[in-house]
Amino acid sequence: MSDLNLASALTNQKPISADVSITEVKNLGMIDLRGNTSDKKFVAAIKKVLGCTLPTKPRTATNSKGTNCLWLSPDQWLITCSADKTGNILVDLDKALSDVHSLAVDVSDMRSVISLKGDGVKEILMKGASVDLTLTECKAGYVRRLLFAEQAALIHVVSQNPDCIDLYVFRSYADYVWKWLAMTSKPAAKVELFTKQDGFEI
Repeated sequence: MSDLNLASALTNQKPISADVSITEVKNLGMIDLRGNTSDKKFVAAIKKVLGCTLPTKPRTATNSKGTNCLWLSPDQWLITCSADKTGNILVDLDKALSDVHSLAVDVSDMRSVISLKGDGVKEILMKGASVDLTLTECKAGYVRRLLFAEQAALIHVVSQNPDCIDLYVFRSYADYVWKWLAMTSKPAAKVELFTKQDGFEI
């Protein structure tokens, strides 16, 4: 039997270094988790396995020792971790949730994750999404599903000052999104945010 060879959708792309650094997040495991947070057994089992409580507030995330829990909907989360830990975490979840109405599935090959770092990250992302990322709620830990460059996507604000935002896209569109970012992150494509001007009421 031949060994399983997992290839990234962005294998042939090199990191982009401009005002903003753009790189692929490699070796990332992803688990789609579904359950009911009103079920105490479900909540306790997740905390025991992951080491952190699931976020219940919309568009937030929690983390513990390299494992992130991203809120997707009231009964759905995306768990991210190191790829080499995914199998063990999934086994532990299956055991802990054996008698709990829930679902945990490895979806590591479903998405590609692109990391954008540096001042101007939000401006670049807002070129492709009708979302205001300058709002105060868009701080570290902020998670949001959105339409980016006409593709279904997810953003996770990892840190601030300078900004670091991970962009999750379905792998079949990863190459397109990468090339879109490569073009719009060039110095010649830089745009300044509109601000309130003297004598002009917004």
